[in-house]
Amino acid sequence: MSVIEKIKSAKGPLFTFELLPPLKGHSIERIYTAIDRLVEFNPAYINFTSHRNEIVFREKGDGSVEKKIVRHRPGTIALAAAVRYKYNITVVPHILCGGFTKEETENVLIEMKFLGIDDVLALRGDPSKGSRSFIPEKNGHSFTWELVEQIADMNRGKYLEENLENADPANFCIGVAGYPEKHFEAPNREIDMENLKRKVDAGAAYIVTQMFFDNNIFTRFRDECRASGIEVPIIPGIKPLSALNDIKLLPQTFHIDLPTDLFNAVKKCKTDAEVREVGIEWTTAQSQELIKLGVPGIHYYTLGRSDNVARIVKASF
Repeated sequence: MSVIEKIKSAKGPLFTFELLPPLKGHSIERIYTAIDRLVEFNPAYINFTSHRNEIVFREKGDGSVEKKIVRHRPGTIALAAAVRYKYNITVVPHILCGGFTKEETENVLIEMKFLGIDDVLALRGDPSKGSRSFIPEKNGHSFTWELVEQIADMNRGKYLEENLENADPANFCIGVAGYPEKHFEAPNREIDMENLKRKVDAGAAYIVTQMFFDNNIFTRFRDECRASGIEVPIIPGIKPLSALNDIKLLPQTFHIDLPTDLFNAVKKCKTDAEVREVGIEWTTAQSQELIKLGVPGIHYYTLGRSDNVARIVKASF
């Protein structure tokens, strides 16, 4: 059952979460441990992030510098397949514009189709490390709506090679990201909403939001979506704070605001363990309120740790 089918058939809000693939050289067992803590709460699906290649320059023994392309967290599709068949759960790999050509994207989607993975979250991805602006690969996509359109074309049996005969259509359910505080590159929320609607019009079936810490920001965003003619389900994405550095790193990395009350509560903490308790309390209250607001589900950004999310879900759903 696809994500949109689960949303439409659900009798209550869905619980879902996101995991990072292990760093290169690390075991999948850590992923299984994170899932084991949460599987008792019946997650409707699990998202798996994808990361583009990075260009690094390394000094050689002779003093010269060599350019290398590295990928620190490979294996998104293989990881999703392993989890799907181990836990019999719907999985949603992320597919990026950044770092991939259209042909590479099509090949990955074909592999997913063969593996029976029919859900995907389509994202542009961040600029490459050290770059201030997003630069697509040659013959790659510049915008998420273009990626969504390619996936939707495959659902219609249209592949990049026009001369294919009797091409089987795919059956991908496509999700996209929304930004309650606007994407940092958008000049204003109105333009950002136009960009979101373009993704939905291209074939997206639902929206998952960037993290936020004030539910009023989410309700404003939801209202703006509806006023703009966006009618697909909107799933709020939230994250519990878990470390002292979060109040500095999260606003810088994700271009989001922290409510004053939450910021002040963390500032009083002396250890990461104290911050985790603040994060659990805040996100539990946030979750309970979102459920009362009638959201179709709540998506938790775990960053690979799930014990705090387990406590939040147990107290909220």
